[in-house]
Amino acid sequence: RKSSCSCSIQHEKMADSITHTHHQVPSPAHHPLQGDKPVHHGIYVPVVGKFSISLVWALLWMAFSIYIAQDWLHDLGQVVGIVPAHLIIWGIAIIPGFMNAFLVAGLLLDRRPSVQHPEMALPGITVLVAAYNEADNIAATLDSIERQGYGGPLQVIVINDGSTDGTADVLATCHHPWLEVLHLPHNVGKAQALNEGLSRARWHLTVTVDGDSYLYRHALENLVRRYLSDPPNTRAVAGAVLVRNSRKNFVTEIQEWDYFHGIAAIKRLQSLYQGTLVAQGAFSIYDTTTLREVGGWPATVGEDIVMTWQMLEQGHRIGFAENACLFTNAPDTWRQFIHQRQRWSRGLIEALKLHWRLLFKRRMSTLFIWWNLLFPSLALVYTLAYIPGIILALFGIFWIVGPMTLLVLPLGLLINYLMYSVQIKMFTEQGLKVRRNPLGFMGYALFYNLVLQPACVVGYVQEILNRTKQWGTK
Repeated sequence: RKSSCSCSIQHEKMADSITHTHHQVPSPAHHPLQGDKPVHHGIYVPVVGKFSISLVWALLWMAFSIYIAQDWLHDLGQVVGIVPAHLIIWGIAIIPGFMNAFLVAGLLLDRRPSVQHPEMALPGITVLVAAYNEADNIAATLDSIERQGYGGPLQVIVINDGSTDGTADVLATCHHPWLEVLHLPHNVGKAQALNEGLSRARWHLTVTVDGDSYLYRHALENLVRRYLSDPPNTRAVAGAVLVRNSRKNFVTEIQEWDYFHGIAAIKRLQSLYQGTLVAQGAFSIYDTTTLREVGGWPATVGEDIVMTWQMLEQGHRIGFAENACLFTNAPDTWRQFIHQRQRWSRGLIEALKLHWRLLFKRRMSTLFIWWNLLFPSLALVYTLAYIPGIILALFGIFWIVGPMTLLVLPLGLLINYLMYSVQIKMFTEQGLKVRRNPLGFMGYALFYNLVLQPACVVGYVQEILNRTKQWGTK
């Protein structure tokens, strides 16, 4: 198959950024090979055992933190009162310390299972691409799908969601045999656009791809094979989303490390304990039948997290394929970045309001739901206490930020080292290279949260106040 887009397309330079028989097949969600027990070599620790070890270690770390923080609590209590002192220190040190200790233990214990039956024929898949004003990117996205050389039946539906630029004209020049284009007369929003495409999906597996993204080689196959190899109750698997435009400016350079380090590590940990919390719309695979049973994507700000939590509430498992890589354009201005993170924060509140019952599910992933419940409070404490504490420390007043807070630096360095070690191994296996970006890393380590946490607070408040919802930065 050859691409016939008449556009000039830059091919697989994206790797340097961070750096057919058409017959119906059995539903992969119930495929007889899905979830076969892998062969273990050496000492085998079951997932429940790993979870227990991580939890005990995190609790011990928290107990140690509480013990050594007594003098800090006393001194700060003399200034602001004992109750505010506890709220501040628990919010900026003890609870984040527990989370970080759990993350360290989980990453050390994680052993990604190998793909089962790699020789098995690939099933048919439907790829949904929702596009709104993507004239500059949509051709490259389709070209990256063409270059996948996916070995099974392929249906790609581009939903042009009432674009007002030249998206329709660009799509008219693309004539792939697997391509279907659906033009919506006016903008209806990403969720409804995806649902329009879902209604036309022919295959039992549905993949979503953003219209400004570039699929790295074998991304579709790696995503599908991870889905088929995961436990039988898996109904979705999130792919690995990385920054495509990281060389553009300081804003994208910083986000490169967030996607490469933080987001990937959290998804990896959540997948280990049977419940990735967001199968992001930018790049994920879903069981088509289950998607339709939950009603598709809801008309919310965070349609992907709300839909994912509905699957979790029904008892399904959500996985993560760290080697299925997609490069996407991250916001390239602080205003766009803040708007994006406000949208993500609103999505979290929506998910908590609609699926609060997950807080009481007896499963390992419930711990992460409770974490998400605490995130708004932690962001508020960071914004109203920690940031002012940094300003006070610059003037020699160490009530909040001082010698005690320096004790968390070794743990932070360990976490970053583990994240880097995990990701660099995957990059090497995929033929990718991590480019030198020390300025972006310093910004990520020292400056990032000073913008991120206040932006999240605004997003939480907007959703609580039910502010207007719209198609925004992804």
